Amino acid sequence: MKEKMHILLVDDESDMLDLIGSFLQKQGFYIRTANNGIDALHLLEKEPIDLVVLDIMMPDMDGFEVCQHIRQTSQIPILFLTARSYEEDRIRGLEIGADDYIMKPFSLRELAARIETTLRRIRGLSLKRSRIQIGDMEIDQDARQVYLHEQPINLTRREFDLLNFLLLNQGQVFSREQLYQKVWESHSFNGSLRTVDTHIKTLRLKLKSAERNIKTVWGVGYKFEEDE
Repeated sequence: MKEKMHILLVDDESDMLDLIGSFLQKQGFYIRTANNGIDALHLLEKEPIDLVVLDIMMPDMDGFEVCQHIRQTSQIPILFLTARSYEEDRIRGLEIGADDYIMKPFSLRELAARIETTLRRIRGLSLKRSRIQIGDMEIDQDARQVYLHEQPINLTRREFDLLNFLLLNQGQVFSREQLYQKVWESHSFNGSLRTVDTHIKTLRLKLKSAERNIKTVWGVGYKFEEDE
C-alpha cells in the first residue's frame, strides 16, 4: 500500500488553497493548509509534514521569510509558487533552500508531478544506506568512516559531519552561516566565517581527487555534487 504523504499548502488566497487542496487530495495526498506564514510555521511544529507548497507573495511574512525560518531547523522539501517571473526571485528562492519553483498560472497536473518528483528524490536520500559509494569515495555512515580507493581517510568529527551533511543534501547550496548552524549545531555564528572555510579546505586536502565533489558557489557558499 502506498504511503500517504502529508502536504502543507501555504497561500493567502483561499480560493487557490481550495483548488489545489481538492486536486491533491484526489491524487492521494493528505492536505493541511495555512493562509499565512505564521500559521504555517506553527503547523510545522505540531504536525508531520512531508512537503511544503509555499506562495511567495503574502502579507506580513512572505514566502522567502517562511522558507528561511523553516531552513533554520528543517530540511523538509519546499516548492515555491509565485506569479512573479523575475529571475532574481527564482535564484534567491533556490539559494535560501527551496527545492523547486513553479510559476502561476500553472497546471495542477504539473504541480502534482513536481511534488511526486521532489518526494521521490527526498525519499531516496533519506533511505540512507550504511555505505554510500560516490566515484572513488565510499562513506560508511554507521562507522563514520570515509574510504578513498578502499583506503581509510582520517577525518575529524566536524569534517565527517560537514561532508555527510553536504552529501545528504547534495545539489543544495548552503551559506557558511547555514553550515555552521547545521554542523556545529549552534545559532550564535559570531561572524566566524573562517571556521567553515578552514574545515572545507582541510576536508578537500584529505579527500584528494574526491575533493572535486565539494563545489564552491561564489558569493553564496558550498554544495556537494556528484560527477556527471
